[in-house]
Amino acid sequence: MTSDKWTRRSLMTGIGATLTALGVRTTEAYAQTPSPAGRFRPTRHEQDAWLDEMPGQHRVFIDSANPHGAGSAVLYANNLFRTNKNAYSIDARDLAIVVCFRHLATVFGYNDAMWAKYGEQFSGRTSFMDPNTNKAPSANLYNAEGYGRVLPNSGNTINAQIERGAQFAICDAATRAFAGGVAQATGQSQEDVYRELVANAVPGGRFVPAGVVAATRAQEYGYSLLYSM
Repeated sequence: MTSDKWTRRSLMTGIGATLTALGVRTTEAYAQTPSPAGRFRPTRHEQDAWLDEMPGQHRVFIDSANPHGAGSAVLYANNLFRTNKNAYSIDARDLAIVVCFRHLATVFGYNDAMWAKYGEQFSGRTSFMDPNTNKAPSANLYNAEGYGRVLPNSGNTINAQIERGAQFAICDAATRAFAGGVAQATGQSQEDVYRELVANAVPGGRFVPAGVVAATRAQEYGYSLLYSM
């Protein structure tokens, strides 16, 4: 027994020394310093302060990363507003709801003017087609009338959710990537296209450094995470 304990202790000491030599800190070295209350408290950053400024009795962050998920996210926002009103008598103004368009869903954070101009490029990158024409859309279809249940938003529009108080977080990192693809296809500079896309977000759209970061920060601010596929 004594020999076994000495062997295990020697082995752990040797591993610790090896990790230190490689520049890797052990758990004791990098453990988060507890707050005075004994609980972990994430660091706050100015870029995320808006998440704490939204009023509401409940907070929900709806994350989407592909075209179908973007449409479902709009539907989910509608369902949250409707059900909280009908079943809990909670008005829309008392809900803090954020819909995030990131990765391939990012293009739905741009208005109709951008889809009319760059719909071919958006469609080519995301494989999203207008189901009525089987061609590249010339408008943001999740903000369009007349599609009913053909699309995953089931006729619920982005603007309708904005009017209720929802905010739309748009991935800036993905926007730069889309700007690069559009620039290459159209012979423009990436920076010019990027500035154009940012200037033509859906009403009230907010660009966040990265959608994946916004999703994690929102949880640190008390938002329930709802992933839309």
